[in-house]
Amino acid sequence: MREQFRVWIESLYTFGLEVISGERRDAKAAFTRGILFGSSKLYHVLVNIHRWLINVRILRDKTLGVQVIAIGNLTVGGTGKTPVVEKFARELRDAGRNVAILSRGYRSKPAPLHQLLLNKILLREDQTPPRVVSDGKSLLLDSEMAGDEPYMLASNLKDVVVLVDKDRVKSGLYAIEKFGCDTLLLDDGFQYWNLRGRRHDVVLVDRQQPFGNEHLLPRGTLREPPSHLARAHTIFITKSDGQTAELRQRIARLNPEAAIIECVHHPLYLEDVFTGERTGLDFLDGRKVASLSGIAQPESFEHSLKKLGAELVYSKRFVDHHRFTQQEILNAINRSKKRQAGTIITTQKDAVRFPKIDRRDLPIYFMRVEIQIVSGANDFQDCVRKICFK
Repeated sequence: MREQFRVWIESLYTFGLEVISGERRDAKAAFTRGILFGSSKLYHVLVNIHRWLINVRILRDKTLGVQVIAIGNLTVGGTGKTPVVEKFARELRDAGRNVAILSRGYRSKPAPLHQLLLNKILLREDQTPPRVVSDGKSLLLDSEMAGDEPYMLASNLKDVVVLVDKDRVKSGLYAIEKFGCDTLLLDDGFQYWNLRGRRHDVVLVDRQQPFGNEHLLPRGTLREPPSHLARAHTIFITKSDGQTAELRQRIARLNPEAAIIECVHHPLYLEDVFTGERTGLDFLDGRKVASLSGIAQPESFEHSLKKLGAELVYSKRFVDHHRFTQQEILNAINRSKKRQAGTIITTQKDAVRFPKIDRRDLPIYFMRVEIQIVSGANDFQDCVRKICFK
């Protein structure tokens, strides 16, 4: 029953994406787009009201007396945020800051339903402490409990505290009191307005789809209008191809003060999903491979494999944050073998959601990537220095 519900939800999600993008052109899709368009107008009004309530201090934010860096997007998913969060955490840690990453833990395992309902009925705040994915020394939770992105960050940053809680004021206090942290990184935090104080907002803009289809949710993928980019202190253009003059001009009109930094996702090596064995990227050159992914923009990942010389003979895509079953992995192996693929390549974000499987007829690797700044390196270092010495 649970599996059928998951399949139904993912089918609905896929239908929604096809409607939003315009891939579906039938009468049902056109009707749905009309409903979504009206809903997005209402959403726009609510976003503006929320901002006004905060600006006039009717809704009060909080400050915790430490440096806060909020890293996020104007759009939903697909900008390559996690490697940017990792780069900031690494740079700030190396500069002597005691860093905690605070994540909402999207698609992490929720608290028991009865506990959530009881808190709502009694109008009481949730007193449950945040989930500690990493205490800066050890990885303490699996990807199901933590969520794939917090788990991935904790795996890559062994000496950085990673906490998961929807209430990031609560998790921020916990990081300060329990771990002595002096710098809080809000993963996906641009729309989290409850925590202010000494705050630096970093916004990512995807070069390939900077503002989605220009519509707000649910008609499009924008969480806020492009004009709200004016709140950012630093702007990253991710997946840059160097042809960004027009995009930079638009960003400068929206926010003439912010530093603009361009970056790409730079592949480092391949790592076996199950054994941890690493191999160089030259392994892909001239090799027939299959790709397996459940991310927001699989095209970018598949293009990177081809760019490294791989011959992509089969690709299987699932919805973003899909949690794989053993049978799905085995099906991918069987179909890859039929296409004569010698190996399967996935992303690290997907690899943390793989189950253990009984047989592996093909090796399965994930591609480890990091952010490489291609323009604005001095601006990035200035940004880090300002954060460190505020």
